[in-house]
Amino acid sequence: MTAPTGRRERKKAATRQKIADAALRLFLERGYEAVGIRDVAAEADVAVTTLFAHFPAKEALVFGHDQDFERRLTEAVTDRAPGEPLIPALRREVQALVRHCTGDGAAPIWRLIDASQTLLDYEKSMRLRHAESLAAAIAADLGLPPATTACRTIARFVIDAYSLAREAADPEAALDEIFRMIEAAWAVARPAVDPTGTTEP
Repeated sequence: MTAPTGRRERKKAATRQKIADAALRLFLERGYEAVGIRDVAAEADVAVTTLFAHFPAKEALVFGHDQDFERRLTEAVTDRAPGEPLIPALRREVQALVRHCTGDGAAPIWRLIDASQTLLDYEKSMRLRHAESLAAAIAADLGLPPATTACRTIARFVIDAYSLAREAADPEAALDEIFRMIEAAWAVARPAVDPTGTTEP
């Protein structure tokens, strides 16, 4: 996550983290469905209105890095070095995200998510939103409309690559295999969306 600057931003970030930590602690102790918003607010020693100022829904308490995840993926497109190919840049970012989400301490959180249909549904909608944001970034990079099918397809593949690799016994090997297929798909799609080949070497 980007480090906040300024006293006000640091205070907001600290409050948000305190709420997220309290929520996760309660969810892991009691189960997601057994914990209410008021329980989390009391545990974090904040008002319910303060909680909602940082998290728009109960589900968002589990996916605290949602916006950061989305930002990192789009910036992998928009902030890559001049001439750097698109797919390797995306693979590098997805690899970093997978490593983070499969690190020590992540397993109990994913078990919590897998045990709740509410959280699984929220994660699915979140993935779709991330894919649309990524597709828009790819399309803008190519000077195309956001709804361009090829851009949306590649974006969906990339988001699914994260999920599939996270669930794999060997995430690194899974990413290698998946991104070989994404590279092949992009090699087919790119001439149609970027016929001059000016956006990549």
